[in-house]
Amino acid sequence: MSKRDLEKAALRGEPSYVWRAGQQRRLSMILAAAGERASGDILEDGCGLGTYLSKLAPGARFAVGLEIDPARALEAGQGGNQVVCGAGERLPFPCDRFDLILSHEVIEHVSDDRQAIAEIVRTLRPGGRLVLFCPNRGYPVETHGIYWRGKYHFGNIPLVNYLPRRWRDRLAPHVNVYTRADLERLFTGLPVRFVNRRVIFGAYDNIIARRPRLGKVIRWFLQTLEASPLQNLGLSHFWVVEKATLR
Repeated sequence: MSKRDLEKAALRGEPSYVWRAGQQRRLSMILAAAGERASGDILEDGCGLGTYLSKLAPGARFAVGLEIDPARALEAGQGGNQVVCGAGERLPFPCDRFDLILSHEVIEHVSDDRQAIAEIVRTLRPGGRLVLFCPNRGYPVETHGIYWRGKYHFGNIPLVNYLPRRWRDRLAPHVNVYTRADLERLFTGLPVRFVNRRVIFGAYDNIIARRPRLGKVIRWFLQTLEASPLQNLGLSHFWVVEKATLR
C-alpha cells in the first residue's frame, strides 16, 4: 500500500472490496430492520465503493449514495449506482426525503459526528429509519491502525481502545470509537425513538479464508456471545433508530 493510500485509509477507512459472509449477514440485518422501508427511498450515507448500495438499489423506489471522496464516488457510480459527492455534515437533500438511511461504519470518520447524525434525522421522513453500524469502544482491538511517533501504522492494534480517552485519541486521532453512552449523546434532543440497540461481533472471513475450521469455530463462538452481556466486547454497534411521527 502506497503512502497516499495509507493516508486515505487512515482518514476515510477502507471500504468493502469483496462480498463475503460478513457483508451478507449485515445486509440481512439491514433489510430486517428496514422492513417495507427498503422498497422506498434509500440513502447510503458514506457509500464507499457502493457495495451495499448495489444490493439495496434493485428493491428500492429510489436509491442514492453519498461519498465524500471523489475517486470513490466516481467508482461507486460506474456500477450504475446514483452517487453524490458530499459530506455527511451537510447532506444535499431536503428535509423528510428518505424512508431508510444506512450509515455503515462511517460516523467514526466524519469531522462532526453530532452534526452528521442531526443531518440524517433531518432528511428522514417521519417513521423512516436509520440503520447505523459504528465501532464499539469495548472491542479489544483498534481495527483502524494508529499513529506512533508521527507515522501511521495500518492494521489491528490490541488494547488501544481501553486506554484513557486522551491517550487513545493521541494514538488514533483519525477515527472515533463509541460507547453506548457516547452514541446516546449524539441523539440527545433529536425527535427519534430507538428500535434496536445491540453490539455485534464480526464474521472473521479473513481467518476463515486461511484456516476454515478454526475460523468458523471462532465466528460461531463470538456471534453466540451476542445474546449475552459479553456482547459489549463486540466489534460494532448496531442501532436502528426511527424518526418520530408527527402528531
